[in-house]
Amino acid sequence: MGQSERKSGQFVVPGDRLGVIEEFTPGPGTYVEHGTIHSKITGRTLLDMLNKKVSVYPLIPAVSVPRTGSTVLGQILDVKSRIAVLRILKVGNRTLSGFFTGVLHISDVSPSYVETMFNVCKTGDIMRAKVISEKNRTFHLSTAEKDLGVIYAFCSQCGHVLLLRGLRMRCLRCGNIEKRKVTSDYGEGTI
Repeated sequence: MGQSERKSGQFVVPGDRLGVIEEFTPGPGTYVEHGTIHSKITGRTLLDMLNKKVSVYPLIPAVSVPRTGSTVLGQILDVKSRIAVLRILKVGNRTLSGFFTGVLHISDVSPSYVETMFNVCKTGDIMRAKVISEKNRTFHLSTAEKDLGVIYAFCSQCGHVLLLRGLRMRCLRCGNIEKRKVTSDYGEGTI
């Protein structure tokens, strides 16, 4: 980047020269090679002249991928007696464009004893969980915290949304009563 081009908002591609380490501190989206700061990504520059720092910010947001520690939102695809399989739809508040699945084992559902996964969730339910491991390219999930679990449940007989009544779920359409491991904010907000 020449002296005449020293302003924020310049379009740069990977490898473009941004300055030298004697005049700037490298920020996000940059790398240093032989004392010269280069752009690591395609984006726009941000020159902080007060702190003498140069950064590059991407034009498009980075792809969201579930990582250990991230909270995910998904739909239950399958339930067995000891595990449930979840299609991950969101990481935090960001909707995913790819297809990711997570596995929730019965031992990671609650700090207390759980007899069967059929009391935790059913196919089609919408659940919030935390990624606790990415071992073997599988997202292992947990709902042991209070704000994790089913956020929307559907009647296994008629498919209507279940309402939370005390510790049980009740269907207003057919009267069916079911059990789930629900979040503290069950039924609130949008998906």
